[in-house]
Amino acid sequence: MKSNNMSLILLSLFFFVIPFAFARLQVGFYSTSCPQVESIVRQVVKQRFGRDKSITAALLRMHFHDCFVKGCDASILIDSTSEKESEKTAGPNLTVRGYEFIDEIKKRLETACPSTVSCADIITLATRDAVALSGGPNYNVPTGRLDGLISDPSKVNLPGPSSSVSEAVQIFNSKGMTLNDMVTLLGAHTVGVAHCNFFEDRLSSSNGGKTDPTMDPSLDAKLVKLCGSSSNPNPSTFLDQGTGNVFDNQFFNQILSKKGVLQIDQELAVDRSSVRIVSNFARNGAAFQKSFADAMIKLGNLQDGSDGEIRKNCRVFN
Repeated sequence: MKSNNMSLILLSLFFFVIPFAFARLQVGFYSTSCPQVESIVRQVVKQRFGRDKSITAALLRMHFHDCFVKGCDASILIDSTSEKESEKTAGPNLTVRGYEFIDEIKKRLETACPSTVSCADIITLATRDAVALSGGPNYNVPTGRLDGLISDPSKVNLPGPSSSVSEAVQIFNSKGMTLNDMVTLLGAHTVGVAHCNFFEDRLSSSNGGKTDPTMDPSLDAKLVKLCGSSSNPNPSTFLDQGTGNVFDNQFFNQILSKKGVLQIDQELAVDRSSVRIVSNFARNGAAFQKSFADAMIKLGNLQDGSDGEIRKNCRVFN
């Protein structure tokens, strides 16, 4: 009898795990198990956005940095321990923020639907909602992701602020994404900021008074003054110098006018392979918005096929 009970327990666990492990992403994945998931996420995002519009840029960065390692599996949310470091300690992730906000959403969802909604899906849904609130596209997000079982800082390989277009596109291609996807997703820099340490090497103050020929002299002068401020050791500036809190296509007009803050951003408007895409998005805001929605769905679908889990706490493995 004891053996039969054990068999039933193992069989029950098997059927509990399998539907998740082999589930395909689909719009409305939680329609039965947690039908209120999207409304809960949207409500919490709206509350935060009302007092902190910078949350859009924070979530976009978190989502991108998560998906570009082992797929969108919330591995970036895992805290390091005394025995093992997590992705949070990798150089590119040291300035990622918004973890406590994901915790807040997770807490609400655990109350409504315990052990049902993955942290990976929370990041994806929250990012979509924040983009829409900032003026960007509102698109349907497939859900059904699992939370990963590995968080390894050595696996973090992301395009850097000084990358060339060719270097960056190689990394995107390795993830099955195209040059158009890359230009589109870098258009997320229409919101958010960069700190001086990410672009100071481009400024005349770091080059013997010589202005970078790809940077507008007035922007150089503005940034030299900003970064030379003694009151703040590492101040920041909007990546889109025109409409930094609005998700629009003005970022592309800015870089065509040599007002890209980061080297990689400005390179998009200089490199022959990408300038036509930049020019199209600068002229046609609707084309950018549609391309962005498509690219975000494609980014969100990145998976490595590994097994996973639904974490109770987004910061630790179950």
